[in-house]
Amino acid sequence: MKITLTVNGDRYERECAEHHTLLRFIRETLGLTGTKEGCGMGECGACTVIMNGRAVNSCMVLAAEADGAVIQTIEGEAKGPTLSDIQASFERNHAVQCGFCTPGMVMSVKELLASDPHPSVDAIKEAVEGNFCRCTGYTQIVEAVTELTGTGAKGGLDHV
Repeated sequence: MKITLTVNGDRYERECAEHHTLLRFIRETLGLTGTKEGCGMGECGACTVIMNGRAVNSCMVLAAEADGAVIQTIEGEAKGPTLSDIQASFERNHAVQCGFCTPGMVMSVKELLASDPHPSVDAIKEAVEGNFCRCTGYTQIVEAVTELTGTGAKGGLDHV
């Protein structure tokens, strides 16, 4: 079947099998490999993208369901070689270690900040609760977001 998507500002019209997920379409058909496949069951958040303004697990969305959608992947976050504010804050706060979860984490934070530019620590935790990180834990991730938003929780996150 043929679907049309706008991904990172570019319009694509491509053929895809009816059973292909949005994740598979993004990675294999479009060649955008920043979005990762972790569990393949919507549990880890590694495949999170923004679809029509909402963070979704792209492994749980059929590409056909995304026909006509506007999608943003991690490749659309940076502008050329310049990191986005979210990415730069993650880097400054050592919220990136192996980097596997980072694309999905950044997309979840992006959705949060679009709706709440100054979220509480609890709101930040809730926004990333569907994204698993085995390397950094979550303290540095929450610190990166609080630094970015000026909510100033740095140092008081022992319970994260």
